[in-house]
Amino acid sequence: MELEREGKNASAFTPRLPDKVKAIIETLQKAGFEAYAVGGCVRDALLGRTPHDWDVTTSAHPEDVKRLFRRTVDTGIAHGTVTVLLEKEGFEVTTYRIDGEYEDSRHPKEVSFTASLLEDLRRRDFTINAMAYNETEGLVDLFDGTGDLQRKVIRCVGEAAERFSEDALRILRAVRFGAQLDFAIEENTALAAKSLAPTLSKISAERIYGELSKLLLSDHPERLLTAYELGITHVSLPEFDQMMETLQNHPAHSQCVGLHCLSTLLCLTKEGRYHYEGESAQPFSPDEVRYLRLAALFHDVGKVQCKTTDDKGLDHFYGHAKSGAQTGKQILRRLKTDNETMDTVERLILYHDYPFEKTEASMRKAMNLIGKDLLPLIFELRHADLLAHEEPYKSSGIQNLSACFSLAQGIYARGECTTLKELAVSGRDLIEAGFQPGKELGALLLELLDYVLLQPEKNERETLLSYAATRRNK
Repeated sequence: MELEREGKNASAFTPRLPDKVKAIIETLQKAGFEAYAVGGCVRDALLGRTPHDWDVTTSAHPEDVKRLFRRTVDTGIAHGTVTVLLEKEGFEVTTYRIDGEYEDSRHPKEVSFTASLLEDLRRRDFTINAMAYNETEGLVDLFDGTGDLQRKVIRCVGEAAERFSEDALRILRAVRFGAQLDFAIEENTALAAKSLAPTLSKISAERIYGELSKLLLSDHPERLLTAYELGITHVSLPEFDQMMETLQNHPAHSQCVGLHCLSTLLCLTKEGRYHYEGESAQPFSPDEVRYLRLAALFHDVGKVQCKTTDDKGLDHFYGHAKSGAQTGKQILRRLKTDNETMDTVERLILYHDYPFEKTEASMRKAMNLIGKDLLPLIFELRHADLLAHEEPYKSSGIQNLSACFSLAQGIYARGECTTLKELAVSGRDLIEAGFQPGKELGALLLELLDYVLLQPEKNERETLLSYAATRRNK
C-alpha cells in the first residue's frame, strides 16, 4: 500500500493502491469523471506508512457516485461525501468542492461543487495533506507537499491566517501533526497559529479532546509544550498553563509542575513494565495506554492548589493527589470524555502517590483499595513519575516499587482474596447461618474481609462462619 519513489523525481511514483480504492477510481474514470486518492492516505504512503483510511476525491457529484456503485451511504451528502461500501469496507468519496465564507471559525456558510481539482486542494489545511494520486496522472502536488515532507515541516496551504480563520481547530491540528510526524511548524504558520489561538474558544470540547488525545498518544507528546508556547493551551487547557507557572523548590524536583508532568509522559512505555504473571507478554490495551497518558499529564495538577512553603523555603504539596483527582475529572468532564475514561483517570491520579509498603498484608489491602485490574497501571504511572524525579528519590523509589509489585504478583498468582467478591462466604451464607440482614451484616462482611486480608489462608467457608459466630456472641 505504499507509494514508492522512482529515482529523485518527486512526481514519479509507482503506487500500490489497495485493490478496492483502485476499483473505485477506475469505475469513476470509466464513467468520464476524474478521481484520485487524496489527503492523509497519500501523505502516509509517501512516508512509508500504512494509511488507516483511503479517501477519494472526484469531479463526480454525489448523485453520480450513488448511481455508479451499488451500495452507498450518505455520510456527508451536504458536503459532497458519499461512503462507498465494497465487501463491507467503507471508502469516503467526496466531490471536488469550494468552501464558502467561514463565519464562526468552524463551518463554511455554504459549500459549492467545482470541476477543478486545484480548487479542491487549495481549500485543504496543510501542504502535506493537499496531494492527490491516481495511476493515470501520477502524483498531483501543487503546493510542494513532498518538499515539506522532505523538510519535515507543517505548512499551511496558501495564507496560514486564512486557513486557520476557516477552521480554528487547524491550529491545534498543526501541533498534533508535528507530534505524530516529528515535524516542525513552519515559521509563518506558527506565527499565524499564535495570533489566532484565541479563536479556539469557538471549537467544541469534543473536537479539542480528539486532537489532544491524538497528540498525547503520539511518539512526541512533549509537543504539548509547543501548544503552550503558541498560546493554544491558554484557551483549550488553561490548567496546563497554571502547571507551567507552578515551581517546585524541593530536592526531588528540578522542574516546574508542567515540565515534570511532560517528563513523566515521556517516561511511560507503550508496552508497559508492570504486568501480573501470565500477562508479561501482553502490552497494555490502547484504552489503558490512553488512560495512562492522560493521568501522567494531570497526575500533579493538584499541586497548583496545594502548594505550601515551609520556613526553610522548601515547597510541599500535601493532599495534591486527592485535589488533582478532582481537578482532573473536572477537566475531562469539560472535554466531554466518556465516563470510563473520566473515572479511570481520576482513580489513577488519586492513587499515583500511594504509600506502598513491602509486606504482603499491606499489598493485599492496596489491591482491595485500588483494585487488582488498576494496580498494574498505578505501578506503571508511579514508575514513570519516579523516573522524572531527581536522585536519590528516583533510584530508591523505583527499587521499593519493584519489590512491592513482586509481592503483588505473588498474591495474584496464588489467587488470594482481596475483595468481598472473592470472600469464601457471602451475605446469603451468613443469613442462612442465622444472621439478620442489614447494616450489621454488611459490617460483618467487611470485618471478615479484613480478617482474610491479614491471613489469606483463613479464606475458607467453615473457618469464616466459625469466626463470624464468635463475633455474634460478643
